[in-house]
Amino acid sequence: MRQVRRGPAAPGGGQSAPPYGVPSQQPYDDGQGHDGYDSGYNTGQVYGGGGGQGRGGDMYEPRPAPNWRKRIKWTSITVVTVLVVTTVATYFWADSKLNREVDLSKVIERPEAGDGTNYLIVGSDSREGMSSEEKKKLHTGSAEGKRTDSMMILHTGDNGPTLISLPRDSDVEIPTFVGSESGKTYPGTGRHTKLNAAYAEDGPELLVRTVEFNTGLHIDHYVEIGFAGFANIVDAVGGVEMEIPKGGIKDSKSGADLKEGKQTLNGEEALAFVRTRYALAGSDLDRTKNQQKFLAALANQAATPSTVLNPFKLYPTMSAGLDTLIVDKEMGLFDLASMFWAMKGVTGGEGTSMNMPISGSSGGNLVWDKAKVKTLVQQLNNDEKVTVSGN
Repeated sequence: MRQVRRGPAAPGGGQSAPPYGVPSQQPYDDGQGHDGYDSGYNTGQVYGGGGGQGRGGDMYEPRPAPNWRKRIKWTSITVVTVLVVTTVATYFWADSKLNREVDLSKVIERPEAGDGTNYLIVGSDSREGMSSEEKKKLHTGSAEGKRTDSMMILHTGDNGPTLISLPRDSDVEIPTFVGSESGKTYPGTGRHTKLNAAYAEDGPELLVRTVEFNTGLHIDHYVEIGFAGFANIVDAVGGVEMEIPKGGIKDSKSGADLKEGKQTLNGEEALAFVRTRYALAGSDLDRTKNQQKFLAALANQAATPSTVLNPFKLYPTMSAGLDTLIVDKEMGLFDLASMFWAMKGVTGGEGTSMNMPISGSSGGNLVWDKAKVKTLVQQLNNDEKVTVSGN
């Protein structure tokens, strides 16, 4: 019978020997007072395993799914915040650029305000800030001071906008007025002159006083732009498309040299177009009609998405206009925006454009049709639909 050699008995008498074929593990001293083999091995710890997460088959904690509702919420809040901050900053920037120089409180004996809002829009021949090269390029000449090159009343109300051109050769009476600078009262003498002479004599305040006296219409706001500002706005919006009448327009005084047909006018061409007078058969009356068409087309072009939604066009356009606009002290950006959209409405067919009704001429001045003007003013004051036709 085969004899099996047994090993020594387990110490302590109570511990069994290791299984057959497995060498016994002798304790050792690590030099720091720790006996035993590898406590890490004995407890199942794997070094470098990241706290129990091993390789090849060990389970990792799953990555949480993204919370899209929360992401969309914070993205929306961020976008709205940026838009609000940008809008507020733009408002204060634009508001600071308005030149509020005209004090309508200096205008005396004013008519009672009616329904709706009336703007007096003036295009002046101011050459302020223009270099000699610019004056030559735009054919403006080099006259000192400034005069009114065009005048319009824009009425806004519940029956659509009404744009009325006031020919600068209109025969008007200069009433009693208070000097805008001197504060001195100048009594009226019944003197008649061209309408643009009122502006040349004592500026915007006397022009407003004269328009109100001769029409009976209360002017709520005053807006003026000079030659350079007008051309810069047109260039900023990328030009304005206009239909040039048959035969084209050639005027050496304004510098206009335009072929017939539809075309896009740049700032220089646009200024020449609205100033053209001597090349037109109807002289000042035809010129005012061209001015109305162009200003309405300019407002329409400035309101297109390609301008409004493009900051690289919107801000230069706003800057070009606001830098050169002169307005009354009570004019706000919302008033200006209302005027702008009303001008656009004239182009869109939502309103009416006309010349002040003319009955004839006297001494080279255009005489208004008193009966028609009275009816027109009454309709505007009551914010009624205008039925009067102009020239």
